[in-house]
Amino acid sequence: MIYQCPLCHHTLSTTQNGFTCTNNHQFDRAKEGYVNLMPVQHKRSKQPGDNVEMMQARRRFLASDQYHPMREAVAALCKKHLVNTSHQLLDIGCGEGYYTHYIAQQLQQQNSAATCYGLDISKVAIRYAAKRYSNNTMQFCVASSHRLPFADNSLDAILRIYAPCDHQELQRTTTDHGLIITVTPAARHLYQLRELVYQDVRLHDESPENIVGFTLLEEQKLHYEMAMTGSEAEDLLQMTPFAWKASEEIKEKLKHAPQFDCEADFILRVYRKQD
Repeated sequence: MIYQCPLCHHTLSTTQNGFTCTNNHQFDRAKEGYVNLMPVQHKRSKQPGDNVEMMQARRRFLASDQYHPMREAVAALCKKHLVNTSHQLLDIGCGEGYYTHYIAQQLQQQNSAATCYGLDISKVAIRYAAKRYSNNTMQFCVASSHRLPFADNSLDAILRIYAPCDHQELQRTTTDHGLIITVTPAARHLYQLRELVYQDVRLHDESPENIVGFTLLEEQKLHYEMAMTGSEAEDLLQMTPFAWKASEEIKEKLKHAPQFDCEADFILRVYRKQD
Protein backbone atom coordinates (compact mmCIF):
# COMPACT_ATOMS: atom_id res chain seq x y z
CA MET A 1 0.00 0.00 0.00
CA ILE A 2 1.42 3.38 -0.98
CA TYR A 3 -1.03 5.54 1.00
CA GLN A 4 0.50 7.49 3.86
CA CYS A 5 -1.13 8.97 6.92
CA PRO A 6 -2.17 12.61 6.32
CA LEU A 7 -1.55 13.39 10.00
CA CYS A 8 1.89 11.92 10.77
CA HIS A 9 3.00 10.83 7.25
CA HIS A 10 3.74 7.25 8.28
CA THR A 11 2.78 4.42 5.95
CA LEU A 12 -0.82 3.27 6.12
CA SER A 13 -1.48 -0.44 6.46
CA THR A 14 -4.65 -2.18 5.38
CA THR A 15 -7.07 -3.33 8.09
CA GLN A 16 -10.38 -5.16 7.85
CA ASN A 17 -12.34 -1.90 7.69
CA GLY A 18 -9.84 0.58 6.29
CA PHE A 19 -6.34 1.79 7.05
CA THR A 20 -4.16 2.53 10.08
CA CYS A 21 -0.61 3.76 10.76
CA THR A 22 1.91 2.95 13.50
CA ASN A 23 0.62 5.92 15.51
CA ASN A 24 -2.84 4.32 15.47
CA HIS A 25 -4.44 6.97 13.29
CA GLN A 26 -7.35 5.14 11.69
CA PHE A 27 -9.24 5.82 8.47
CA ASP A 28 -12.32 3.76 7.72
CA ARG A 29 -13.19 2.61 4.23
CA ALA A 30 -16.65 3.85 3.25
CA LYS A 31 -19.24 1.31 2.12
CA GLU A 32 -18.73 2.52 -1.46
CA GLY A 33 -15.05 1.55 -1.22
CA TYR A 34 -13.23 4.89 -0.96
CA VAL A 35 -11.22 6.26 1.98
CA ASN A 36 -11.39 9.80 3.33
CA LEU A 37 -7.82 11.06 3.91
CA MET A 38 -8.85 14.69 4.36
CA PRO A 39 -8.61 15.53 8.10
CA VAL A 40 -11.11 18.14 9.22
CA GLN A 41 -8.30 20.52 10.21
CA HIS A 42 -7.11 20.57 6.58
CA LYS A 43 -10.48 21.68 5.22
CA ARG A 44 -11.14 25.29 4.31
CA SER A 45 -14.90 24.76 4.23
CA LYS A 46 -17.43 22.23 5.47
CA GLN A 47 -17.94 20.70 2.01
CA PRO A 48 -14.93 21.59 -0.18
CA GLY A 49 -14.96 20.98 -3.90
CA ASP A 50 -17.75 21.08 -6.46
CA ASN A 51 -21.33 21.10 -5.25
CA VAL A 52 -23.90 18.46 -6.21
CA GLU A 53 -25.34 20.50 -9.09
CA MET A 54 -21.92 20.99 -10.70
CA MET A 55 -21.06 17.33 -10.25
CA GLN A 56 -24.31 16.17 -11.82
CA ALA A 57 -23.86 18.52 -14.78
CA ARG A 58 -20.30 17.24 -15.34
CA ARG A 59 -21.43 13.65 -15.04
CA ARG A 60 -24.18 14.13 -17.64
CA PHE A 61 -21.87 15.96 -20.04
CA LEU A 62 -19.03 13.45 -19.78
CA ALA A 63 -21.53 10.62 -20.32
CA SER A 64 -22.21 12.14 -23.76
CA ASP A 65 -18.57 11.33 -24.64
CA GLN A 66 -17.95 14.75 -26.19
CA TYR A 67 -14.58 14.69 -24.41
CA HIS A 68 -13.81 11.09 -25.34
CA PRO A 69 -11.20 12.07 -28.01
CA MET A 70 -9.26 13.87 -25.29
CA ARG A 71 -9.64 10.92 -22.93
CA GLU A 72 -8.30 8.58 -25.63
CA ALA A 73 -5.33 10.85 -26.31
CA VAL A 74 -4.46 11.03 -22.60
CA ALA A 75 -4.70 7.25 -22.23
CA ALA A 76 -2.41 6.79 -25.23
CA LEU A 77 0.20 9.08 -23.66
CA CYS A 78 -0.01 7.16 -20.39
CA LYS A 79 0.51 3.82 -22.14
CA LYS A 80 3.37 5.20 -24.22
CA HIS A 81 5.34 6.69 -21.34
CA LEU A 82 4.62 4.14 -18.61
CA VAL A 83 6.24 1.23 -20.44
CA ASN A 84 8.81 -0.49 -18.20
CA THR A 85 7.35 0.99 -14.99
CA SER A 86 5.15 -0.43 -12.24
CA HIS A 87 2.17 1.45 -13.73
CA GLN A 88 1.21 3.26 -10.53
CA LEU A 89 -0.73 6.36 -11.63
CA LEU A 90 -2.54 9.07 -9.67
CA ASP A 91 -5.35 11.08 -11.25
CA ILE A 92 -5.52 14.40 -9.34
CA GLY A 93 -8.94 16.05 -9.34
CA CYS A 94 -10.49 12.86 -10.71
CA GLY A 95 -14.09 13.91 -10.06
CA GLU A 96 -16.48 11.04 -10.78
CA GLY A 97 -13.76 8.85 -12.30
CA TYR A 98 -14.55 9.31 -16.00
CA TYR A 99 -10.88 9.50 -16.98
CA THR A 100 -9.52 7.32 -14.16
CA HIS A 101 -11.63 4.32 -15.13
CA TYR A 102 -10.78 4.46 -18.83
CA ILE A 103 -7.06 4.92 -18.25
CA ALA A 104 -7.04 2.06 -15.75
CA GLN A 105 -8.58 -0.21 -18.38
CA GLN A 106 -5.97 0.81 -20.94
CA LEU A 107 -3.03 0.36 -18.56
CA GLN A 108 -4.32 -3.05 -17.50
CA GLN A 109 -3.89 -4.20 -21.09
CA GLN A 110 -0.22 -3.28 -20.82
CA ASN A 111 0.48 -4.41 -17.23
CA SER A 112 -1.93 -6.53 -15.22
CA ALA A 113 -0.47 -5.06 -11.99
CA ALA A 114 -1.37 -1.49 -13.00
CA THR A 115 -3.21 0.55 -10.36
CA CYS A 116 -4.87 3.92 -10.86
CA TYR A 117 -5.57 6.12 -7.85
CA GLY A 118 -8.26 8.77 -8.09
CA LEU A 119 -8.07 11.76 -5.73
CA ASP A 120 -10.50 14.62 -5.32
CA ILE A 121 -11.35 17.14 -2.62
CA SER A 122 -15.07 16.59 -3.27
CA LYS A 123 -16.52 13.80 -1.13
CA VAL A 124 -19.68 13.76 -3.26
CA ALA A 125 -17.69 13.12 -6.45
CA ILE A 126 -15.45 10.45 -4.90
CA ARG A 127 -18.43 8.62 -3.42
CA TYR A 128 -19.97 8.38 -6.86
CA ALA A 129 -16.68 7.32 -8.50
CA ALA A 130 -16.05 4.56 -5.97
CA LYS A 131 -19.61 3.30 -6.14
CA ARG A 132 -19.55 3.07 -9.92
CA TYR A 133 -15.99 2.07 -10.74
CA SER A 134 -13.96 0.88 -7.75
CA ASN A 135 -12.22 -2.49 -8.15
CA ASN A 136 -8.75 -3.94 -7.67
CA THR A 137 -7.33 -1.78 -10.46
CA MET A 138 -8.61 1.51 -8.99
CA GLN A 139 -8.53 3.13 -5.57
CA PHE A 140 -10.34 6.38 -4.73
CA CYS A 141 -9.68 8.79 -1.89
CA VAL A 142 -10.87 12.17 -0.63
CA ALA A 143 -7.79 14.35 -0.16
CA SER A 144 -6.19 17.65 -1.08
CA SER A 145 -3.97 17.97 -4.16
CA HIS A 146 -1.70 20.16 -2.02
CA ARG A 147 -1.23 17.41 0.59
CA LEU A 148 -0.98 14.16 -1.35
CA PRO A 149 -1.49 11.15 0.96
CA PHE A 150 1.08 9.03 -0.89
CA ALA A 151 4.51 7.77 0.10
CA ASP A 152 7.72 9.31 -1.20
CA ASN A 153 8.79 8.08 -4.66
CA SER A 154 5.74 5.81 -4.98
CA LEU A 155 4.00 7.04 -8.15
CA ASP A 156 5.18 6.43 -11.71
CA ALA A 157 2.92 9.14 -13.08
CA ILE A 158 0.54 11.86 -11.96
CA LEU A 159 -2.24 13.01 -14.26
CA ARG A 160 -3.61 16.55 -13.93
CA ILE A 161 -6.58 17.48 -16.10
CA TYR A 162 -7.04 21.15 -15.17
CA ALA A 163 -6.22 20.26 -11.55
CA PRO A 164 -4.22 22.54 -9.23
CA CYS A 165 -1.31 21.07 -7.30
CA ASP A 166 1.75 21.72 -5.16
CA HIS A 167 4.98 21.28 -7.12
CA GLN A 168 6.90 20.05 -4.07
CA GLU A 169 4.31 17.32 -3.59
CA LEU A 170 4.71 16.27 -7.22
CA GLN A 171 8.46 15.95 -6.68
CA ARG A 172 8.09 14.10 -3.40
CA THR A 173 5.63 11.44 -4.51
CA THR A 174 6.94 10.55 -7.98
CA THR A 175 9.67 8.02 -8.69
CA ASP A 176 13.15 9.04 -9.84
CA HIS A 177 12.01 9.22 -13.47
CA GLY A 178 8.37 9.91 -12.69
CA LEU A 179 6.01 11.67 -15.07
CA ILE A 180 3.52 14.51 -14.83
CA ILE A 181 0.88 14.48 -17.58
CA THR A 182 -1.20 17.64 -17.90
CA VAL A 183 -4.21 18.73 -19.92
CA THR A 184 -4.85 22.46 -20.24
CA PRO A 185 -7.10 24.57 -22.51
CA ALA A 186 -5.53 25.63 -25.81
CA ALA A 187 -6.23 29.03 -27.36
CA ARG A 188 -9.74 28.46 -28.74
CA HIS A 189 -11.12 26.04 -26.16
CA LEU A 190 -14.89 26.58 -25.78
CA TYR A 191 -14.62 29.81 -27.77
CA GLN A 192 -18.26 29.83 -28.90
CA LEU A 193 -19.52 29.18 -25.38
CA ARG A 194 -17.38 31.96 -23.92
CA GLU A 195 -18.57 34.23 -26.73
CA LEU A 196 -22.10 33.99 -25.31
CA VAL A 197 -20.92 35.11 -21.87
CA TYR A 198 -18.22 37.71 -22.54
CA GLN A 199 -18.23 40.71 -24.86
CA ASP A 200 -14.46 40.49 -25.33
CA VAL A 201 -13.29 36.88 -25.62
CA ARG A 202 -9.58 36.40 -25.03
CA LEU A 203 -7.70 33.41 -26.35
CA HIS A 204 -6.22 31.11 -23.72
CA ASP A 205 -2.51 31.44 -23.07
CA GLU A 206 -0.69 28.40 -24.47
CA SER A 207 2.59 28.92 -22.60
CA PRO A 208 3.74 25.67 -20.95
CA GLU A 209 3.71 25.49 -17.18
CA ASN A 210 7.10 25.50 -15.50
CA ILE A 211 6.87 22.56 -13.08
CA VAL A 212 9.77 22.79 -10.65
CA GLY A 213 11.96 19.69 -10.82
CA PHE A 214 10.52 18.44 -14.13
CA THR A 215 11.47 18.85 -17.80
CA LEU A 216 8.95 19.12 -20.64
CA LEU A 217 9.26 15.91 -22.65
CA GLU A 218 6.37 16.01 -25.13
CA GLU A 219 3.57 18.36 -26.18
CA GLN A 220 0.62 17.81 -28.48
CA LYS A 221 -2.48 19.80 -29.41
CA LEU A 222 -5.92 18.32 -29.87
CA HIS A 223 -8.60 20.35 -31.63
CA TYR A 224 -12.03 19.21 -32.81
CA GLU A 225 -15.61 20.43 -33.21
CA MET A 226 -18.35 19.36 -30.82
CA ALA A 227 -21.94 19.20 -32.08
CA MET A 228 -23.97 19.26 -28.88
CA THR A 229 -27.60 19.22 -27.94
CA GLY A 230 -28.84 22.23 -26.01
CA SER A 231 -28.91 20.31 -22.73
CA GLU A 232 -25.33 19.10 -23.27
CA ALA A 233 -24.20 22.67 -23.90
CA GLU A 234 -25.97 23.84 -20.75
CA ASP A 235 -24.26 21.11 -18.73
CA LEU A 236 -20.90 22.06 -20.23
CA LEU A 237 -21.46 25.67 -19.23
CA GLN A 238 -22.33 24.56 -15.70
CA MET A 239 -18.96 22.77 -15.51
CA THR A 240 -16.96 25.90 -16.30
CA PRO A 241 -15.75 28.75 -14.06
CA PHE A 242 -17.56 31.28 -16.24
CA ALA A 243 -20.96 29.74 -15.47
CA TRP A 244 -21.23 32.32 -12.69
CA LYS A 245 -21.08 35.09 -15.29
CA ALA A 246 -23.82 33.64 -17.50
CA SER A 247 -27.27 35.18 -17.25
CA GLU A 248 -30.43 33.11 -16.90
CA GLU A 249 -31.34 34.25 -20.41
CA ILE A 250 -28.16 32.69 -21.81
CA LYS A 251 -28.77 29.46 -19.92
CA GLU A 252 -32.33 29.21 -21.23
CA LYS A 253 -31.15 29.95 -24.78
CA LEU A 254 -28.62 27.11 -24.58
CA LYS A 255 -31.04 24.72 -22.96
CA HIS A 256 -33.58 25.03 -25.79
CA ALA A 257 -31.12 25.17 -28.70
CA PRO A 258 -31.65 22.29 -31.16
CA GLN A 259 -27.86 22.12 -31.64
CA PHE A 260 -24.86 24.05 -30.37
CA ASP A 261 -21.50 23.79 -32.15
CA CYS A 262 -18.40 24.56 -30.13
CA GLU A 263 -14.64 24.03 -30.41
CA ALA A 264 -12.75 21.74 -28.08
CA ASP A 265 -9.10 22.77 -27.98
CA PHE A 266 -6.61 21.09 -25.63
CA ILE A 267 -2.87 20.95 -25.02
CA LEU A 268 -1.50 17.70 -23.62
CA ARG A 269 1.96 17.77 -22.10
CA VAL A 270 4.28 15.19 -20.57
CA TYR A 271 6.98 16.22 -18.07
CA ARG A 272 9.72 13.95 -16.74
CA LYS A 273 11.39 14.31 -13.35
CA GLN A 274 14.90 15.67 -13.61
CA ASP A 275 17.85 13.58 -12.44
